Amino acid sequence: MQDIKRAIEEGRVALGIELGSTRIKAVLIGPDHKPAASGSYDWENRFENGLWTYHLDDVWSGLQDCFRKLAAKVTETYGVKLGAVEAIGISAMMHGYLAFDSQDRQLAQFRTWRNTTTEQAASELTKLFQFNIPQRWSVAHLYQAILNGEEHVKDVAFLTTLSGYVHWKLTGQKVIGIGDASGMFPIDSTVNDYDSTMVKQFDELVAGNGYPWKFRDIFPKVLTAGEAAGTLTEEGARLLDPSGALPAGIPLCPPEGDAGTGMTATNSVAERRGNISAGTSIFAMAVLEKPLSAVYTEIDMVTTPSGKPVAMVHCNNCTSDIDAWAGLFREFAAVMGVQYTMPQVLDAMFYQALEGDADCGGLLAYNYFSGEPITGLEEGRPLFARLPDAQFSFANFARAHLYSAMATLKIGMDILFGKENVQLDMLLGHGGFFKAKGVGQKLMAAAMGTPVSVMETAGEGGPWGIALLAAYLVRREDGETLEDYLENKVFAGSKGESVSPDPEDIKGFEKFLSRYVSGLAAERAMVETLK
Repeated sequence: MQDIKRAIEEGRVALGIELGSTRIKAVLIGPDHKPAASGSYDWENRFENGLWTYHLDDVWSGLQDCFRKLAAKVTETYGVKLGAVEAIGISAMMHGYLAFDSQDRQLAQFRTWRNTTTEQAASELTKLFQFNIPQRWSVAHLYQAILNGEEHVKDVAFLTTLSGYVHWKLTGQKVIGIGDASGMFPIDSTVNDYDSTMVKQFDELVAGNGYPWKFRDIFPKVLTAGEAAGTLTEEGARLLDPSGALPAGIPLCPPEGDAGTGMTATNSVAERRGNISAGTSIFAMAVLEKPLSAVYTEIDMVTTPSGKPVAMVHCNNCTSDIDAWAGLFREFAAVMGVQYTMPQVLDAMFYQALEGDADCGGLLAYNYFSGEPITGLEEGRPLFARLPDAQFSFANFARAHLYSAMATLKIGMDILFGKENVQLDMLLGHGGFFKAKGVGQKLMAAAMGTPVSVMETAGEGGPWGIALLAAYLVRREDGETLEDYLENKVFAGSKGESVSPDPEDIKGFEKFLSRYVSGLAAERAMVETLK
């Protein structure tokens, strides 16, 4: 405690802040890289004008509240005030569309990763580039706006992601970390920049529209982990901390996306390593030894924060439907005169799922709150179904919803493991799906057919990951790679528990998945008929 207190007083701590789908969280780490204090702010996306969005005013009120809670926690725990820190990192949900004009005015509502309204653009760009462009990527949103004839496109002077936007406002620098950039536009990992051939193709594609800009005029500059990305300005310091305690001049690392920070937080940035992040959305990352042999619309090619190529299977839906059912059960309990917290209800669902039949007893669930490109759905409808003679128990019900949270990911991962023969030495899990000790891990191992590890630090997630990238900026030695820094200085001696897949669980999940794939026609019918 005294060592951390002294480090805080001397400014030898690093700060990471991540804007996730449902929570903004700040984590302060000490010289030992371990979390010393944290603060958080809950928020939710809005569905407005047919699009999933967040208001930028909410971004700043949330960031300020989050930082205030962090500072209060520091004072409460260590008896000192939080002032200067040695470095700051900002991360956020990847992808999406934040467009500004030359006067820094927002031109259109923020279109988040959750939107599946860019099918035409994504399809045409994939064909043009011979490289998979998912619907949620920034260039897909930009090109769809062009195809739609949206008036604001001619006035775009800067296009960025949420992390790039916050970083810009804090530092004045229009830059982005390579991992987040790889969710905007394809990256050439041999030069750690946007793919120049595809940049030229895009410029030629839109040239006939007469816009005053070209690609490189409006996209942020790409930086890799450890590169200088600007310092906190006086205006930026007050945006983050209106109290005035946080001084200007603090260096910031390149802003990153939640995929890159998840890889960092699980030490999954080296080749043959992978991780699964499971929360509101679910995605798996595999750091590749060699390029994929073909283009797959189910697989995104992104990068680590240092620029290594990564195959990413991303699904829009994961735990939202589980949370919704937990809320219903909590409400029912309250009607019966018993009060439970959401964590208590969720724990009951997760742990009881282990008591269910391996194949869920014939129950079937779809967790689609929003569209899911991997299964070809532009919209989602949460759906639960069963045969009249199915084993309809609470344990099977819970297990079916946990299986549903992983099913679409499995469909994508089968391409990597089966068609591309990708080999992974380890697969690490993190996120809310793994909070109930041993449950999500055991079922995920069965779904993926490979051992899954969860580290003691996995619960810290992306905010801790971006704090580590901030620390790497100022603490690394000359020539020290991110991979070596994490392996030798952050995770050396870290404990983790690995669970191998149970053969019966594997068989049960495969049986469930077969029903799941066959039943997708019903899910599509619900999208068409339930308006």
